Amino acid sequence: MSGVSFPDQSPRLPAAYLTPGTSSFSDFLATQAPDLLPTRRSLPPGQAGELAPHGTTIVAATYPGGVVMAGDRRATMGNVIAQRDIEKVFPADEFSAVGIAGSAGLAVEMVRLFQTELEHYEKIEGTTLSMDGKANRLAALIRGNLGMAMQGLAVVPLFAGFDVAASQGRIFSYDVTGGRYEETAFHSVGSGSLFARGALKKLYREDLSEAEAVTAVVQALYDAADDDSATGGPDLARRIFPVVHTITAAGGRRLPDEEVADVADRVVASRMRRPDGPAASLT
Repeated sequence: MSGVSFPDQSPRLPAAYLTPGTSSFSDFLATQAPDLLPTRRSLPPGQAGELAPHGTTIVAATYPGGVVMAGDRRATMGNVIAQRDIEKVFPADEFSAVGIAGSAGLAVEMVRLFQTELEHYEKIEGTTLSMDGKANRLAALIRGNLGMAMQGLAVVPLFAGFDVAASQGRIFSYDVTGGRYEETAFHSVGSGSLFARGALKKLYREDLSEAEAVTAVVQALYDAADDDSATGGPDLARRIFPVVHTITAAGGRRLPDEEVADVADRVVASRMRRPDGPAASLT
């Protein structure tokens, strides 16, 4: 029809969004919109660590057929409890989970970016990353945060998952530079990690059942809270308990709060009889 104009039929997205390229979402974001990356933000000189809430403590342990990860619910800001029910353990994908320690806000942003990174790779490549590939991608994200870590805003996660190819649970720890280390049997990060690992040294066995592994990590968090003020123990009055994820060949799941509460109630009841917790065999 004469005198009628039609709207522009050009694509609504820039060409870069429609061109095959990298399978890394963070790499794509770094080239197209670098200001959206949390690691690209500039901070004034000085230490900023006391200005933001920090989260601790995360523990993980393997057992035949899977791995369990748990985190306490306390976030601190200096000597103040900033939050009593923060969540620090998140599913990364169907077969892995990541727990955060360090600056809570940056850590949660990094977890969301990591989740998107894994989902983007799967959509682009048509397959999931290997367990080592996932661990390496997380290491790269941590390495990108080094500038903020030097100013006191460090993020040091714990990563765990079920390796489908190897048919076993695996655990990876990191340092602030992005160094990646595979751990054997169990590990912990955060301010209470020293006490949690000490507890797991007593309690861990290679033949633990899933239920026993869950109880062991809850016991470890109890010991961490007993000696570290930044780690929150089971809050019986408010009914706030650790977040616990288990991951097996069937996938990952977060244990219902009622199930974790039952475990925590049994642990607290046993500590009423023996405050130092269960003892390890001498043989």
